[in-house]
Parts: sequence; C-alpha cells; structure tokens
Amino acid sequence: MTVPSRDGRPTRARGAATLVLEDGRTFHGASYGAIGQTVGEAVFSTGMTGYQETLTDPSYHRQVIVMTAPHVGNTGVNAEDDESSRIWAAGYVVRDPAIRSSSWRATRDLEDELADQGVVGICDVDTRALTRHLRERGAMRVGIFSGDAADRSEAELLDAVRTSPQMAGAALAAEVTTAEPYAVRALGEKRFTVAAVDLGIKAMTPALLAQRGIEVHVLPATATIEDLLAVGESGPDGVFFSNGPGDPASAEHEVALLREVLDRRIPFFGICFGNQLLGRALGFGTYKLKYGHRGINQPVMDRTTGKVEVTAHNHGFAVDAPLDEDSDTAYGRVRVSHVCLNDDVVEGLECLDVPAYSVQYHPEAAAGPHDAAYLFDRFVELMTDRQTAHQTTEVSA
Repeated sequence: MTVPSRDGRPTRARGAATLVLEDGRTFHGASYGAIGQTVGEAVFSTGMTGYQETLTDPSYHRQVIVMTAPHVGNTGVNAEDDESSRIWAAGYVVRDPAIRSSSWRATRDLEDELADQGVVGICDVDTRALTRHLRERGAMRVGIFSGDAADRSEAELLDAVRTSPQMAGAALAAEVTTAEPYAVRALGEKRFTVAAVDLGIKAMTPALLAQRGIEVHVLPATATIEDLLAVGESGPDGVFFSNGPGDPASAEHEVALLREVLDRRIPFFGICFGNQLLGRALGFGTYKLKYGHRGINQPVMDRTTGKVEVTAHNHGFAVDAPLDEDSDTAYGRVRVSHVCLNDDVVEGLECLDVPAYSVQYHPEAAAGPHDAAYLFDRFVELMTDRQTAHQTTEVSA
C-alpha cells in the first residue's frame, strides 16, 4: 500500500503489519508510524479528539492504545498540546489514518511524529472488533509487528507477547518521573506554595494551579518527607500527588510518604494514581479493572452536589471502598465523593477529619472536557482554611 503524496512530500509506503493479543486473537493491517515491534498492555480510548494529549500522557507508559474513533490524525500535531516531553504510549492502533493534517495549528503530521519517536503502530484494522474483544475478555498484553519483525510465524509472535511484562504488579512511576526538581511560578500574585510529587504528571496540572496563584515545586517520585517539607519558606501550603502509570499496590514508598503528609495535616490533593495512593494510605485496597476507563466522555457524579460531570479518564486500577457508608480509618472518617455512573467505580475520596481529597479522573483535562476544573478551587479552599487557622492561632497566642 502507498499513501498519496502530500504537498510535494514523498509518498509513504506501508508494509504489512500484524497485531497479536495474548489470547491468540490476531489482526492483520498495515504499518503506521515506526517500523519494528512493540509489546505492551492493550487498552482502548474512547476520545474523539485530543490524541496528542493522550499519546504524551505518561500514564500510558507501556500501553498500546487502541483508538475507538475511526479517523485519527486529521489535526496533525503542534508544539503547544504535549502533556510531557515525549510520546509515552508503547504502540498505537488506528483504523483510518488521515492522509494529511488539516489544522491552522498543525506543525507536522501525526505519523511523522510517531515515526520520529520510534512508536510502532498499525492501521487498517477493525478497531471496533478489537475494542469489543477487549471489552469482553479484558485488557491484555499485545504486540504489534511490522517490517522484518512481522516475517516470523504467528507462534513466535504470540510467544513474544506472552513473555512480555504484565501491568499488574508493575512499579512504573520511577520510569516517568522528572529527573530533577523544578518550579512553575504562580501567575499574578502568589498565594500559596505546593509540593507536587511527579508520578507521571501532565503539564496542564501545574499550569492550572499556577493560574490560581500557586507556585508549584515539582519533585521526583523518590522524594522524601524532608524534600517536601523543604519546599517554601516554612514548608508547603499543600501537597499534590499526580497521575501516573503502574499498579498502586507496588507503590510502597509513595504510600508511606503520603501517610507522612496526612500525619502532619498538610492539605492534600491527588489525581488518578494519586487517588489510588490516598486510598491505600487510608487502608483501602485497590484492584485492576477488567478493561479500565480511558477517554474524555465518562460520566461521573459528584455525590456532594448531585451534579453529573462529563470527565476525562485514564485508569486501569481503582480503589475498593464502600459506596453506601462513611468509613472509619486511621485518619478519621472517609467517604466516596465521586462515582462513575457507568459501573459504580470509585472516582473520588474525601477525608472528613483531615484536609485531604482526591479524584480518579482528570480535572486538568486538556482537549476537554472542563466540567471538573472546580476541584482545583477546592484545593485552594483547603489551603486557605489552614492558613486562616494558623493566623488565628498566632493572634490568640
């Protein structure tokens, strides 16, 4: 197969490519992006837009993304929409790739970006059938093979998939975190200083905090409580745990660090992986979802207000906490604050006796939706309350 020439650029030749699931189901298509082989966990994303933000989300590390939207790549890529410094997805599966990009913001084509970053993909496959298979059988390991890698027998390809690492039990935050601390300055008047632990943070998160007058100090996943307390003139006003990849059951260091934060009653806000870690710090278990939630159209109810939000998700694990009653923990009472209306999965936790809360979804969603942006304002309220309490104590003394 040959893709037509675009604006005088050379034609792009496509070779045969094969996708092999660990249960033996095989799909044949054409190469897309880099040529070679890749393995990872097959997951599907239901977003109709925002593929650039999806690909550069560190939470997709070691995952092969299957796009349910049939036509992908029509808006190209640009320099503003990346959520990190690189594409983290292990592989990419699309049905109908755009022949050329068509957006005034595009600086290059999606396929060129995939190829340059070494992301092996496949196109011209029935992504609807593949998605239905994953819904019925669950997320599983997968391999994409093109070029010389596709010339091996299907038995050899299947063996390559089945001997690859599984997501359950994987500790991946250290592989995606920042190598060195850095700071994002507050926009306008500085109101608070926050220590943000980077477990796979998306660029939009510190940007939205900065818009609220918060100076954000982003720290590596290996940070200690001493590192957190060194942020700011007299310690941080709040602590944030980001989204990220991997199994929360493997994050012993991060859970212990979070308990140190809760012990000191420092206002805490966690997103996605941060929500799972708060659950574990409070004594709840976590479990792997059958096929996870990924996309930008997931309905979630805020049980405090009864409002239903359309939200962005990217998680394959969830917190096991009771929905119908408050729970007593070592840190006081805790309630499930948000729940997914599709399957009753816990989507948020609220501590009633310590200043801490978290959500499983992404209120910082770039590409939208923006229904949940108010959650950043709740963080500001927690820090304001703590600041007011300290000022009252100093006056009384």
